[in-house]
Amino acid sequence: MTTPARVSYGVLALTLVLAGVLHLAVPLLVILFSYLALRQLHFLTKRRWLALVLFIVVVLGIAAAAISFTRAAILALPDVADTSIPSASAWAQRRQIELPFTDFESLRAVVIDTLQQEAHYLRNVAHFAGSTTAALVFSIIGIVAAGSLFFKAGLDPHRATHPVKNNLYSICCDEVSTRFRDFYRSFATVMGAQITISLINSALTGLFVVIVRMPHAPLLIAITFLCGLVPIVGNLVSNAIIVFVALTVSLKLAIAALVFLVVIHKLEYFLNSKIIGDRIRNPAWLTLIALIIGERLMGIPGLILAPVVLNYLRVEMLTVEVPPTVQKVESLNR
Repeated sequence: MTTPARVSYGVLALTLVLAGVLHLAVPLLVILFSYLALRQLHFLTKRRWLALVLFIVVVLGIAAAAISFTRAAILALPDVADTSIPSASAWAQRRQIELPFTDFESLRAVVIDTLQQEAHYLRNVAHFAGSTTAALVFSIIGIVAAGSLFFKAGLDPHRATHPVKNNLYSICCDEVSTRFRDFYRSFATVMGAQITISLINSALTGLFVVIVRMPHAPLLIAITFLCGLVPIVGNLVSNAIIVFVALTVSLKLAIAALVFLVVIHKLEYFLNSKIIGDRIRNPAWLTLIALIIGERLMGIPGLILAPVVLNYLRVEMLTVEVPPTVQKVESLNR
């Protein structure tokens, strides 16, 4: 292996390590997802600027929809509480459980008093707000970076002006670009499998919302599919939306929806390991272990990156030929 190749592998490994240690997995995923979306839009439109414009429109539309839904949820919260709290109080009374609230106002008073008494809660809220703001800023930076990569802004844009053509820096840039290009291809392969998973999850969820006659069923199914394109994280978002809509009907329906979605969420670990494992030609148990390790190291972003890294390692190792002498030594050791 040449020195530039060693450098390129080191850069990729360092990038993944820093993403975990410095909690930068979110912007890394934003770059990968944004670049994937831009490539798909370019495949449909055949024009880079048009693909970029459509991508910006989609991003702004998603952001506007998220803000609108959040605002509507906050406005609907008192009505949801007034609908669900009486049922919860009746359920608690039958089991001789005394609740500290009887309506939305008393619930809000209890929450405020608890936050005032427990200083660490306030610190957690401040930390969450700070983390959310940082993630938003990093996401914007990731989108800009993906747009730059989409327009071929390479690591060595002034290569033609170097006095030495085959210099070490330019060759290292070529090798690093190759490593990250292969890593992106692994990401695209895994996301192809994720579309299949999202379809299955959407079908099961759609069957549930139709059977229980939940309001806005077509919209909920569409949200489930779109959110399901993001592994694990998307399902958490769609599940929260479905439970909230169920709360507008009754507490019992919300509990039933929560139980159903939790079961589906747990089964998705095995669904991911089977479908993604078949797509990247790794055993299901190995993919499952990678998902668990990824979650332990990076949290939810690690669940997304784990099968990508696993597939990348397999593809890279398949390109390395083992000398016959090494094979003989291995056979003797066995």
